Amino acid sequence: MAVQGFEMKFQGYNTLLDECIKQRAIREGQRVHAHMMKTHYQPPVYLRTRLLVFYAKCECLRDARRVLDEMPERNVVSWTAMISAYSQRGYASEALNLFIQMLRSGTEPNEFTFATVLTSCTGALGIQYGMQIHSLIVKTLFESHIYVGSSLLDMYAKAGKIHEARGVFEGMPERDVVSCTAIISGYAQLGLDEEALDLFRRLQREGMTCNYVTYASILTALSGLTAVDHGKQVHGHVLRFELPSYVVLQNSLIDMYSKCGNLTYARRVFDRMSERTAISWNAMVVGYSKHGRGREAVELFKLMMEENKVKPDSVTFLAVLSGCSHGGMEQRGLEIFDEMVSGKYGVEPEIEHYGGVVDLLGRSGDVEKAFEFIKQMPFEPTAAIWGSLLGACRVHSNVDIGEFVAKRLLEIEPENAGNYVILSNLYASAGRWEDVRSIRELMNEKTVVKEPGRSWIELNQILHTFHASDRTHPRKEEVFAKVREVLVKIKEVGYVPDLSCVLHDVDDEQKEKILLGHSEKLALAFGLIGTPDGKPVQIMKNLRICVDCHNFAKFVSKVYAREVSLRDKNRFHHIVGGICSCGDYW
Repeated sequence: MAVQGFEMKFQGYNTLLDECIKQRAIREGQRVHAHMMKTHYQPPVYLRTRLLVFYAKCECLRDARRVLDEMPERNVVSWTAMISAYSQRGYASEALNLFIQMLRSGTEPNEFTFATVLTSCTGALGIQYGMQIHSLIVKTLFESHIYVGSSLLDMYAKAGKIHEARGVFEGMPERDVVSCTAIISGYAQLGLDEEALDLFRRLQREGMTCNYVTYASILTALSGLTAVDHGKQVHGHVLRFELPSYVVLQNSLIDMYSKCGNLTYARRVFDRMSERTAISWNAMVVGYSKHGRGREAVELFKLMMEENKVKPDSVTFLAVLSGCSHGGMEQRGLEIFDEMVSGKYGVEPEIEHYGGVVDLLGRSGDVEKAFEFIKQMPFEPTAAIWGSLLGACRVHSNVDIGEFVAKRLLEIEPENAGNYVILSNLYASAGRWEDVRSIRELMNEKTVVKEPGRSWIELNQILHTFHASDRTHPRKEEVFAKVREVLVKIKEVGYVPDLSCVLHDVDDEQKEKILLGHSEKLALAFGLIGTPDGKPVQIMKNLRICVDCHNFAKFVSKVYAREVSLRDKNRFHHIVGGICSCGDYW
């Protein structure tokens, strides 16, 4: 370049810039740019755009923008390159403003412009822009383009507008693995697991090819459904097609097996990983914690620290504290928290970690100590922290603190039916029936409605869903007959329905009937019908399992000699011989 001087032309500059872009060679690229200016070379639009791309690739966005602003003429590629640079680095407002500037300049966007700018349409305001851009896409007839369609459905899915995303998906004349994965992931991320699984099956029948992201997305859905047989099938696909051992996929497998109650398989995947990230360690530690296996959680944390390859993050410590709490290791949990506070690990405790300590103290029976700890926290306690303490008050029958905590909770989240239920149970356990009636009246007055309970059980790779007092299942009569049969048997060995779990103001006979219709009892009865004697029964519940259903399952386990595994929204309950892994505290 120095030798040729004024003889340098397009081809020479283009070759040098390409090499600088490839190697992210910032100084050399700047020299090329300086040479153009010194020799008064007037580069065409293409070369100016390559300069812009060079600066963007080298993370010099201001220089890239200066190149764009100084261009005597710009084409759609120039505008799109700069919009893309902003979008990829999270500068959403700059990307959207530049897109608007481009439209005002009279330059028509192409499919790449639309696909790029849609990635910046995030958040409440961003989705509004996105919907306007969607209208423009329809007007300019780009909606059928595969890149644009994929970006549109991804935008809607991430904004929680899954129906709009599905509409875009169904309207696409052709689909690729990216668009198929985006819609499945959208359903899974929103917790619409059954819909994700149904769509995955349909697309497989239609010949969809899958990549590791597709499999990771469907594994998320299967985790939510505790559909371990389906999960094993997906794992088999991954092994058969010899997909590369992507960490993301292996992390999803660990998560799926843990949430489906199979920690042995989860640990096997974990141990065979050639490379682990913090997410890998966290998934395994969380798995142990949720299953009440605190010692294994702490041992794995210790191994992580000894290996010293991956640093623990805030999620790691949350999982370890939870493991100590569920595993009855109060002292060790407090030690780890104190070490965090002292700065030993380089991770500063956040409000969630303080909440973990409250749970730890409350679970071990130190309700007063937990209450004092909340008062001294450097944070304002959240509803979750007060809720944890209220649960401890219920288990340890501390009505005084429980009453105070419940009143605080009813101020913070008056629409949460669970708080009313726990306070009512607390009053009932103390024989304060007048207060129980007051709570019921308050619920009616505030029109508080408890979220409907749903339970799932997978038999022969078919997911069966039950709702409270469900009359929609094809074998409903058989299921209700089995529930009544089970009730007679377990009453003979001491089961007494906990009527305090029913907040409706009805007589005791009606209360017992309502309790018998709870979704987890129906799913459990169906499991007894549909599985051979002695085989474990595994159920998932969308809410926290009620005290009566927990007792019911314990008696079923003892009388029918079955291992019962119940996963509710908080944790796993492994019940063997009438004894639960949670220690009757959840």
